[in-house]
Amino acid sequence: MSKHPEDNLYAMRHSLAHIMASAIQHIWPDAKFGVGPVVEHGFYYDIDIGDVSISDDDFPKIEKEMRRIIKQAQLFERSEMQIDEAIAWASQAKQPYKQELLYDLKREGTTLAHELDGAMMGLDLPAGITGASASRAEVGDVSFYKNGDFFDLCRGPHVPSTDKVGAFKLMRVAGAYWRGDESKPQMQRLYGVAFETDKELRKHLAMLEEAKKRDHRKLGQELDLFVVSDLVGPGLPLFTPRGTVLRNELIKFSEELQRDAGYEAVWAPHMTRTELYKVSGHYEKYPERFDVSSTESSDEFMMKPMNCPHVTQIYASRPRSYRDLPLRYMETTTMYRDEKHGELHGLSRVRALTQDDSHAFVRHDQIEDEIRSILAMVRHMYSVLDLPLSVDLSFRDDTKGDYYGDETVWASAQSVMEAVAKEEKLDYKIELGEAAFYGPKIDIIVTDALGRQWQCATIQLDFVQPERFELEYTDESGAKQRPAMIHKAMLGSIERFLSVYIEHTAGKFSVWLAPEQVRIITVNQEDDTIAFAEKTREQAKDLGIRLTVDNSHDSVGKKIRNAEVMKVPYTIVVGDKEISSNKATPRIRKDMQVQADAGEHDIHDLLKTVAHEAKARVSKTSL
Repeated sequence: MSKHPEDNLYAMRHSLAHIMASAIQHIWPDAKFGVGPVVEHGFYYDIDIGDVSISDDDFPKIEKEMRRIIKQAQLFERSEMQIDEAIAWASQAKQPYKQELLYDLKREGTTLAHELDGAMMGLDLPAGITGASASRAEVGDVSFYKNGDFFDLCRGPHVPSTDKVGAFKLMRVAGAYWRGDESKPQMQRLYGVAFETDKELRKHLAMLEEAKKRDHRKLGQELDLFVVSDLVGPGLPLFTPRGTVLRNELIKFSEELQRDAGYEAVWAPHMTRTELYKVSGHYEKYPERFDVSSTESSDEFMMKPMNCPHVTQIYASRPRSYRDLPLRYMETTTMYRDEKHGELHGLSRVRALTQDDSHAFVRHDQIEDEIRSILAMVRHMYSVLDLPLSVDLSFRDDTKGDYYGDETVWASAQSVMEAVAKEEKLDYKIELGEAAFYGPKIDIIVTDALGRQWQCATIQLDFVQPERFELEYTDESGAKQRPAMIHKAMLGSIERFLSVYIEHTAGKFSVWLAPEQVRIITVNQEDDTIAFAEKTREQAKDLGIRLTVDNSHDSVGKKIRNAEVMKVPYTIVVGDKEISSNKATPRIRKDMQVQADAGEHDIHDLLKTVAHEAKARVSKTSL
């Protein structure tokens, strides 16, 4: 992904946002424009065209006009205006959204630096003033860019001329409130994708088509994994028996790894006094997440949106010695956040999220070893799950956020994290400004089968909460010391991880994860055939195998197709021959096969092999 303004692809995509806005203005001269930033794989522009609704049917004419502008090789010409001149321009041009941004710039320096950065709006600041510091800067001149007859408030960058923008395609249109505020007008957000070459564009479009087939919401319904009920509410998925197998097997894997590394299970209630989060600092930092659920005798209670402050109270419940550390606690727990309806999406963004949430309380001299131990667990887990990983070191950037804690301690923590990343030969990059308010993070980024990247696991180093909760231990000399707190979640949100993993595998789960590991298909409805199938099911149950029997009146061919649709790893067809010999040739899902023909096997031995594969968490058959 092109993220940086100095990248040529970034300039191409930003230029295409202007070309698209120019084309729209030619087709709808009264169009009013909001912001038009670069986003992953492309660009968008927020547009207000009154009662006109843009649809997919309009894309060909917009693209045709864009190509006409591109063919003309119009220059992108930069100019500047004093802020009052710019406001007058916006008024005369009947661009109220630009005018509102300019008034904010004039009045407050900018209280919306993040918005302006994202939109690449025109703001010249004194050297070195960016991000949060911009709110204290005095605005100088503002910059504009012109191509052809289109003139727009903009900070750049752009390519030299419109014919240097590569390949593009308009993709979709969505509603978006101006500046994300539901009290403000709803605009139309028109998205496009763009790449340097036609070949890259075609590859991306092919990936999107494949992604549609793998959409976890579609597969979730087809494979009977989870449902969303209007009565229960959006963002609150319900997991079926098959989907619950997936959840439970993943949780079991995570907890096994943690127990082996010395973590002990704890439990915290799902409701708490809001005071807990005021002490931790979360309440002040994320007020939108804290909705009071109950009030009693002037005391406020709420459903928990995170778990770490609860765990501090287990640590604080008794005196601790240096000999006790590290203390490692784990809990797979559900948390609740009142996400906006428009941001909810299948399992990837929900209101009830479950995390394999864990915390280690360590002496400062134990930090490095503990991080190494966690990284070893993470590497093993994602190797088994066949998800390649890289690492973002999410560090502090004082120009982009407010952080708690001493800067010297932060610098030391970040130094330790980078040293471990180097020594462990991790594929990492540093992301300034992405740290938690209480400490730096190691965010684990996985790459799925379509080449998309997702942040899943996280390791966070925290000196702030131990300070705010006054956590202590007694050192060798009898003096009181403050422990460090290491947060980790190896899967992250179980729901979000499943959204990634369902699409990564296209629903073809390894035998250890598969909700249904073996399916027996009966050739006929005779009593001895049914009895044999049921006997086989009991044998499988004793071995811990999830086996079902299809004894329906459908043809054998249809039963086999049904098993394939449900992506069952092993299918065994049982008739008179199999009953007399107790042998069968299993049908093995193609992605699991090493060789084309598995051959005939004793059915009980076959079940023992499946049980062994499930226990070993392998992805390929050993048959």
